[in-house]
Amino acid sequence: MSVPAAFIGVIVIWSTTPLAIKWSGEGPGFLFGVSARMLIGTVLCLALMKLARVALPWDRAARRTYVAAGAAIYASMLCVYWAAQQIPSGFISVLFGLTPLMTGVFASVWLAERSFTPPKLLGMLAGLAGLAFVFGGGLTLGAASVQGIAMVLASVVLHALSAVWVKRIGAELPAMAVTGGGLLFALPFYLLTWLVFDGALPAALPAKALWSIVYLGVFGSVLGFILYYHALRHLEAGRTALITLVTPVLALLLGNALNGETVDAPVAVGTTLILSGLVLYQWGGAAYALARRRLARSSA
Repeated sequence: MSVPAAFIGVIVIWSTTPLAIKWSGEGPGFLFGVSARMLIGTVLCLALMKLARVALPWDRAARRTYVAAGAAIYASMLCVYWAAQQIPSGFISVLFGLTPLMTGVFASVWLAERSFTPPKLLGMLAGLAGLAFVFGGGLTLGAASVQGIAMVLASVVLHALSAVWVKRIGAELPAMAVTGGGLLFALPFYLLTWLVFDGALPAALPAKALWSIVYLGVFGSVLGFILYYHALRHLEAGRTALITLVTPVLALLLGNALNGETVDAPVAVGTTLILSGLVLYQWGGAAYALARRRLARSSA
């Protein structure tokens, strides 16, 4: 599979996922929506693995990888689904734009990747400033929105930890096996959570919610994760997280066009700062090194 194609595929899927998450909870409730999504995703992924003759290894490194992937699939996604009931879908993608910065922090500790050069630190500061503006936008919407933003931030931390954990384990597993193993780990926790806190099948399932659940089960839970883990296997963890450089803008546009979500000034400024921080984090180092070389030559 082409790594650039996987990269683009994840961008498209992740741009549409926040809005689909919001729609999937309209009627049946978010716990039913996410549990049904994961059930569809798990069954489909295992069927695809059988058809493609992809094995599900069960050695120690493989089991650790499934736990690392499944922990994020469960805890991180559960936070997002709860938050989607409190904040506009575009907010979710904007906040997930902080993933590369958070991933870089964890990668510097666990993977010895260089994450604290001056340009990267400047990028992190810009991202934090953008976060402050987004929180300002949330304050205008009420306390529930602030709580939703906080839950998405928790999801970002968990997602970044999972990516670095999978990379640190370093198991040579096919992306489909990582996805299937992670879903198998996460699914029982989802079903148990739904049974404990809800447990009631919806009397009626609106068409929008139904198709959103199916879309998320097929694309969000299977194809999206397969493409993501394929890219993660071949790229640095911090570089893989740069997928979120593009998705916030696309998600905001989709939320505005398809769900009538307005983008106020604080969120627009915050999004610009977060994306600027990501640009600095990714490409600022090369520009900084070039400027230092030119300065050294001019002073020689």
